[in-house]
Amino acid sequence: MYGTQRTVSDVMTQTVVAVSGDAPYKQIARTLAEWKVSAVPVLAGEGRVIGVVSEADLLSKEEYKGREPTDLARPEQLGDLAKAGARTAEDLMSTPAVTVHADATVAEAARIMARKGVKRLPVVDAEGMLAGIVSRADLLKVYLRSDEDIAQEVRDEVIARLFPHRSPTIEVQVTEGVVTLSGHLPDATMVPLVARLVRAAEGVVNVDLRLDGPTS
Repeated sequence: MYGTQRTVSDVMTQTVVAVSGDAPYKQIARTLAEWKVSAVPVLAGEGRVIGVVSEADLLSKEEYKGREPTDLARPEQLGDLAKAGARTAEDLMSTPAVTVHADATVAEAARIMARKGVKRLPVVDAEGMLAGIVSRADLLKVYLRSDEDIAQEVRDEVIARLFPHRSPTIEVQVTEGVVTLSGHLPDATMVPLVARLVRAAEGVVNVDLRLDGPTS
């Protein structure tokens, strides 16, 4: 539907591999290798997400093997040293888990990933139960939207809605996700608003403005 931002539920993977808190180290390593993923959620009870174990967590065992606290240059490395001796997912996992809700927008999920420095997010419901997982690759699916689809949304949901009683002379062209707007607006002060609304459309890479207002 035009004008509706995609949410995490639109792009997430519902079939998720996960482990329990008591899953042993080697089982976790096998799971990552078999499913070709870089991290897995750790579940408690009926499926509540309590943490995430990543390849980086597992590699702490190799990186800090045989080292003592006095060998560390930074205090924050103590946590990684502790993981080096971990035997189960509960000891290895990063907690609390960085998660996202299914109704969050794709843009919100992308911001969480960037801010937290993670590649994938467990998707949880209101009770914290696992509902799916979303990766960076999933979020990029919005950019697979066709140029024709984007152009139609800009015409119908931006131009037509902003100027319902008079049709401005605006041409909309989209090439590889870049929207070019050219022509005349009835009010030049509307240019920044038009640009902002077009940039908000799903799949838009950038906006090239060639607009002007009425001539005196």
